[in-house]
Amino acid sequence: MSQAQIIDGKITAERLRAEVAQEVAALKAQHGLQPGLAVVLVGEDPASQVYVRSKGEHSKAAGMHSVTHRLPADVSQDDLLALVRQLNGDPAIHGILVQLPLPKGLDEKAVIETIDPAKDVDGLHVVNAGRLAQGLPSLVPCTPLGCMILLRETLGDLTGKRAVVIGRSVLVGKPVAQLLLAADCTVTIAHSRTQDLAAVCREADIL
Repeated sequence: MSQAQIIDGKITAERLRAEVAQEVAALKAQHGLQPGLAVVLVGEDPASQVYVRSKGEHSKAAGMHSVTHRLPADVSQDDLLALVRQLNGDPAIHGILVQLPLPKGLDEKAVIETIDPAKDVDGLHVVNAGRLAQGLPSLVPCTPLGCMILLRETLGDLTGKRAVVIGRSVLVGKPVAQLLLAADCTVTIAHSRTQDLAAVCREADIL
């Protein structure tokens, strides 16, 4: 059995950030367009605050317009949906990201379904998830997309590889499985109810 290789994404991430900054500059120069990202943070979850701050900093570093809307944990569902609809109609905003999880009492599905699918940065709207499942162009969650970039740079052609995805979340597990299928891998989705998970993992070319 060959030795497993853990892929380090830091170098690729730096290169991608530089490429995005170049594309943003080109959009500004050629079309007078500055891509805009709006992030909505509800409550005081420490991990979410770190994620949101990082997203804002990286967006601005790439030359994008970046705005963060911070709402209290006790915000009403109606007020949260009203903000999302306002961002849907804002021509300066091209991407909307509502940081999950939301505090208890708020309906995450209703919030996601209110986001304009064309601005759904997380790729969670049923329109984007459905288009991904059918192999149509869509907005794709960033972690699965990053995984595919790293896999292709490390392995090249993925055709015929046996891929095991551990987890079936809508943000990572299911979309990365769809992307691997589209790359002609043979895909197994394993999860908390999988019998003999270790044996399943040992069969993988990609884990």
